[in-house]
Amino acid sequence: MDFELSEEQRAFQAMARQFASEQMAPHAEEWDAKSIFPVDALRAAAALGFGGIYVRDDVGGAGLGRLDATIIFEALSAGCTSTAAYISIHNMAAWMIDRYGDDDQRKRWLPGLCGMADFASYCLTEPNAGSDAASLRTKAVRDGDDYVLNGSKAFISGGSTSDVYVCMVRTGDDGPGGVSCLVVEKGTPGLSFGALEKKMGWRSQPTAMVIFEDCRVPVANRIGAEGDGFKIAMQGLDGGRLNIAACSLGAAQASLDDAREYMGSRQQFGRELSRFQALQFRVADMATELEAARLMLRRAAAKVDAKAADATLHAAMAKRFATDVGFNVVNEALQLHGGYGYLSDYGIERRLRDVRVHQILEGTNEIMRVIIARQLLSS
Repeated sequence: MDFELSEEQRAFQAMARQFASEQMAPHAEEWDAKSIFPVDALRAAAALGFGGIYVRDDVGGAGLGRLDATIIFEALSAGCTSTAAYISIHNMAAWMIDRYGDDDQRKRWLPGLCGMADFASYCLTEPNAGSDAASLRTKAVRDGDDYVLNGSKAFISGGSTSDVYVCMVRTGDDGPGGVSCLVVEKGTPGLSFGALEKKMGWRSQPTAMVIFEDCRVPVANRIGAEGDGFKIAMQGLDGGRLNIAACSLGAAQASLDDAREYMGSRQQFGRELSRFQALQFRVADMATELEAARLMLRRAAAKVDAKAADATLHAAMAKRFATDVGFNVVNEALQLHGGYGYLSDYGIERRLRDVRVHQILEGTNEIMRVIIARQLLSS
């Protein structure tokens, strides 16, 4: 059991930290305030290998593992949590094509996705199918060499902007076995989008409803066999949960670092805040919980890399714990800054707004508890 990062992992961690510090953090406030989708920054990240982190290298991916990805996303999130989270979603969609697509599909879509010349969205959630994902109703009816899609997807990151939409649709009976995975390309007749959502956070990435109205998609765009969609979605979410947990830790670590610096310079009652024992204890708890979450996350990532039988269990545990800890640490850091923490100048209030949704997406933390309990009590 070795808790130290390898030389290679330290190298790409340092690269991601430098990129976040130089290319993301200086612009994060403007991206948030003006709802800017930072295309140039995303493509610069892709030039470093972050557009296809665990996509195979024959189509332009970096060929890294899930543990490697958590290290990268934690580092990127310190610069801009919202943008790092979009990169995570893009990577999840690209991985589904890489893992389950055939050679033609991989060569068709992945070079553009890995370089972020093209952007990807993952479409599972529907207006009436959130936590109960297997109840999705978007219908895909076979018509010769095409499927005809009707329905809609909700809360889609990249919606209206992305070029490739990896969609879970119903091709068969009710339940998980009737779900298939289709890639729908932007510009396909019958594909449209709702208005951009106005959100509490994640403002550097567009979010919109994706709408299918007699949208004709070639059967050649199906990823895997008919009925494989729910399995693909759930396996993709194991990795997505790790990534979003890592994004929470990156925002929390940056906020803790800011709080430590602030406490060393801010004086009240004739001494620095860092000399008040009550505040020292709060920082100690923040750091302890953050380290515990990081260790849990990296163990879960190692499980997913190893394709362990209990990988889903550990991914759910890590996502639940790390996203709760991440939010709490950012919130505590804001409190330690007092009124200044509430101002946009310091960046902590933006991180708080961004990490809040991490407790909801990729499966709510309540659903994480359902997954954990089900696995523990069914054995």
